[in-house]
Amino acid sequence: MAKKLEALLGDHVLRQNGDTLEQVPVGTMCGEGRVVGLYFSAHWCPPCRNFTPLLIDLYKNVKKSGDNLEIVFVSWDRDEASFKEYFSSMPWTAVPFDPKKKARLTKKFRVQGIPKFVLIDGETGKVITCEGYSCVINDKEGCEFPWRPKKFHEVIQGKLLCSDRKEVDALENLKGKTMCLYFSAHWCPPCRAFTPILVKLYKKLREDKKNVEIIFLSSDRSQESFDQYFDTMPWLAVPFGDSRIEQMKNLFAVDGIPMLVVLDDKGEVITINGRGAVMIDEEGLEFPWHPKPVNELTGNVAIQLNESACLVLFTEGEDEDIEWATEVLTEAATIEHNKGEDQELFFFFGGDDEICDSVRSFAKLPDPCPLLVILDFPEQKVYKCAEKTITSDVVKDFVRGYFSETLEPILLRGPE
Repeated sequence: MAKKLEALLGDHVLRQNGDTLEQVPVGTMCGEGRVVGLYFSAHWCPPCRNFTPLLIDLYKNVKKSGDNLEIVFVSWDRDEASFKEYFSSMPWTAVPFDPKKKARLTKKFRVQGIPKFVLIDGETGKVITCEGYSCVINDKEGCEFPWRPKKFHEVIQGKLLCSDRKEVDALENLKGKTMCLYFSAHWCPPCRAFTPILVKLYKKLREDKKNVEIIFLSSDRSQESFDQYFDTMPWLAVPFGDSRIEQMKNLFAVDGIPMLVVLDDKGEVITINGRGAVMIDEEGLEFPWHPKPVNELTGNVAIQLNESACLVLFTEGEDEDIEWATEVLTEAATIEHNKGEDQELFFFFGGDDEICDSVRSFAKLPDPCPLLVILDFPEQKVYKCAEKTITSDVVKDFVRGYFSETLEPILLRGPE
């Protein structure tokens, strides 16, 4: 874990010691039972200044019960003097003031606004929660610190409704099955349009002896609407108004419907974009849609462009182009894909269609194909590969250049 945290923060952070700042080795914050909190904040931000005293109180409360929490301030201040002034009021550590490091951490944890409080397991290096801000607001004494999310099977236990309204035990009925959580509502037109497609797929999967179950989690506004909508579905449902619905929404960060989350039999996420997978694969030939190292750039996966850096190989879109693109991208893509939750670069190929034309237009890319680029829309940057002949080695060199920060970006917007 120490190496993982050092890769994020550097080999040391700073701690206030009187009028001076002393270096603290990052490795000392790691270990079994330890929790590291990254606090993205700035003095110019009123909500941050309001939240910081609450976080100080929590920090002191947790420290009283054991030395298992260290907070690291990641400054969004505009200059080093402001950083030092703000940090002087904090009892924890801080990343040395460095806009590049701040940008890297901001991107890594997809911080779109501050204050933001991210909690990381000090033993495994895995994120515990990115919602530390709301956790502190709702639990100021830290009674449930470090607010580890419950597992799916812990939340779902209880009774579920069958389509004939008979009740079944959730854990007993779902044992050994691939599970699809369907967040939907009758009042939502896209939901009503998607449900018949999902019903057809569900029936086919069951006919094909797939060990699968779908659970409807309703956002309907009345029992009557729930009943009317559930009458069109052949699967299970959490009863209307059940508290498990909100818990599941929080667990899987549901902020829009329809949404289909696919889980394996242990309750681990296979994909949160089950809806997109269904629209691409209505016959369920690739069910349960495990993520691939290389994907086609379609409307259902293009959302990734807005969240992460993505390497895209644009082609003419012929069948032989798709086969070639997959071949030259696979080795580099597999290396990144195997990083799991630490994956920072995603791989796509695109052809000559409306989605690709739209992306190229937005990124101001030239027409000739093939064209190898890295699109970093969160940072408003584009990197173009100068090589005209694209090979697997060219792709790997291009990726190495991106991670070593030796590539020259094209800015999509001017300096602010």
